[in-house]
Amino acid sequence: MKWVTRENANVDRIACPWLIRRFIDPGAEFLFVARDQVLAVAAREGARSYDAPGAQYTHRDGKCSFDVLVEEFGLTGDRALVRLAQIVHAADIAQDRGSSPEGPGLYAIAHGFALLHGTRDDHKLELETPVYDALYAWCQHQAYRASS
Repeated sequence: MKWVTRENANVDRIACPWLIRRFIDPGAEFLFVARDQVLAVAAREGARSYDAPGAQYTHRDGKCSFDVLVEEFGLTGDRALVRLAQIVHAADIAQDRGSSPEGPGLYAIAHGFALLHGTRDDHKLELETPVYDALYAWCQHQAYRASS
């Protein structure tokens, strides 16, 4: 399945593809297009849209797109993933940055990648995927420790 979002990806638009490939659609293909083209490209390509105005999966009710995807695809039973969603939310939503102590760090890392690689969104996704893998592993460890 194709998924489409705005170009010049940052926190949510990189975290969402990680989530989608790991938990929703392992064969997902991502298209990064101009903000005003997201819905048209999604319609033309038969793609799912995310993290853009009017998109199928986007910010709503104070939640970032990552939060919405976790809920919409029934992934809330994974405590580590829920914890990761809190971190992504804090990194992505400026007014909630202090809601998770790891949020500002993820924000800084994501913006550093954006500064280094600009609009090379596929490249950023490739480079940042291990960051989310590691952060998810840490969240799993935290969830395991909490249940022990």
